[in-house]
Amino acid sequence: MPQLNPNPWFFIMLITWLVFALTIQPKLLSFISPNPPLNKSSAKTKTTSWTWPWT
Repeated sequence: MPQLNPNPWFFIMLITWLVFALTIQPKLLSFISPNPPLNKSSAKTKTTSWTWPWT
């Protein structure tokens, strides 16, 4: 069964993984997010409990 022979496919997978890890990933991680998160105030809002009609 030729599909079980890992000889050509393992090398292709290894080269693909190395190309992604060493060239594409650092380029993608160097981008700055266009919408950086804002510092929200830590003031707690007052919440009221729900009034159930059957209680």
